[in-house]
Amino acid sequence: MKRIINWLLMSVLVCSLGIPMFAQEKAATGDEAKAGKQGRWEGMVVRSNPDKSQLTVRARGGNTEKTIQYDSSTKWTSQEHGSKQVNPIDATQVKDDDRVICVGTWDKDGALHASMISKRLTK
Repeated sequence: MKRIINWLLMSVLVCSLGIPMFAQEKAATGDEAKAGKQGRWEGMVVRSNPDKSQLTVRARGGNTEKTIQYDSSTKWTSQEHGSKQVNPIDATQVKDDDRVICVGTWDKDGALHASMISKRLTK
């Protein structure tokens, strides 16, 4: 009887540990543009519009483009690949064809409102 109870408890434990992993996987591959969700977008700047405070960023290795909105509270940085040194910059230092990583929240229209934009530098 103890074996059966132990076996059942172990089964419940294993199953309960696996459920969050499936939920995270679904969230990562699901609709990333759900309003208010934290998000990240990485790629090359294909268009910049300082008048509208927008960047259009194409995903690396793909054709998918997302609009990145920024404002006065957006933190701008630059960092060389493999370096731990992060340098503060401003929006004027990010140009078309620069590689960027943007972090913020998605709005209902699929735009990312960036809290941080990091320009990636090559050595």
